[in-house]
Amino acid sequence: MRDFGLVIFDCDGVVVDSEPVAIAALAEFLQGIGLPVAADYVYRNFLGRSWATVTALLARDFAIRLSSEEIEAYKELLFDRIRARVEPMPGIATAVAALRHPVCIASSSTPERLDVSLGKAGLRERFMPHVFSASLVKRGKPAPDLFLHAANAMGFAPADCLVIEDSPAGIEAGKAAGMVVAAFLGGSHIAPGKLRPVALALEPNIVFEHMSELPAVLARFDAIRAAVHQAGRATPP
Repeated sequence: MRDFGLVIFDCDGVVVDSEPVAIAALAEFLQGIGLPVAADYVYRNFLGRSWATVTALLARDFAIRLSSEEIEAYKELLFDRIRARVEPMPGIATAVAALRHPVCIASSSTPERLDVSLGKAGLRERFMPHVFSASLVKRGKPAPDLFLHAANAMGFAPADCLVIEDSPAGIEAGKAAGMVVAAFLGGSHIAPGKLRPVALALEPNIVFEHMSELPAVLARFDAIRAAVHQAGRATPP
């Protein structure tokens, strides 16, 4: 067994405290094109989902398909808001700098948004080139495809991976991938999105609320991983 397993971070709501800004931007954009959606609808349906999933749900619920011009207008609005209002998650830079574990990002965001967000957090160099977007796989979260793709690209088996996620879709995806899942419930979107009970109901392996707790989270992950490997060795062929 390798000394250290892989730590897979989601980006929005984990590395950057961006979800309230992104939710408000999307709700504003949709209202601007005549769709009667409020922030709670966006939280409930789009949080942690890929852009392909968002557009599919808009087609399903409102029979609307966004034009390329509308999509570009939304991206411009979103990126302007991220640059102006989004901050790194408190404690994330210190926590990541102290890690001995290999790390990567696996996010539902587009590559362009990831570049903007990681740049704003000052963590682009820390994670690049190991940044994986849902655009790389056929199915986004809550399907396990993105996490499995990231693990394979990094050379790790799923059981040797820790997923750090804030969204119900991401927690489901990590569990479906057969990985250890830590639910991070310290983002500013958790309370307005009413996400705590939903996340806890999904029974993540670990729950934490501040990045200063990351060493303890990793110790728990290492213990779970060691127990899994020990059980595997103890199982007769």
